[in-house]
Amino acid sequence: MQEFGDFANIDIDKLLKTADNQFARVEELQKTMADLVGRAEDEDGLVSAGFTAAGLTELELHPKAMRLSSGELSEKIKQVVRAASDDLQRQINSAMNDVFGEEDNPMRFVDDPDAALEQVRSAEAAYNRTFEDVMGELDRIRRRLDL
Repeated sequence: MQEFGDFANIDIDKLLKTADNQFARVEELQKTMADLVGRAEDEDGLVSAGFTAAGLTELELHPKAMRLSSGELSEKIKQVVRAASDDLQRQINSAMNDVFGEEDNPMRFVDDPDAALEQVRSAEAAYNRTFEDVMGELDRIRRRLDL
């Protein structure tokens, strides 16, 4: 009888427990992400904003902001909204690092698409090797059974 290689030594209980733990951590991450709010305020305190996964959820203008020209106010609003969005992104990255760890955090590929592409190529190469091994084994079985 042929051995199953490393598959014969898999601890199924440990595998299932690890998967359950990972699912619980991802569920906790989802709850955490729902509560995250990126916040920012301009240096003069005239414009403040809150940004969530749903987009801009808070925008407060101090009455003194109305003294600015429409162009100046528009620029302040855009800068504050961008800063609030960046703050939310930092919080998301931090939360995901807590769950996945820095090396396995999928968000690291947002700023480095070449690294993501390299991982895809590596996975493709591993898949191709495995596929060739399985097909070779199936061919040997077919020959042995004279099919």
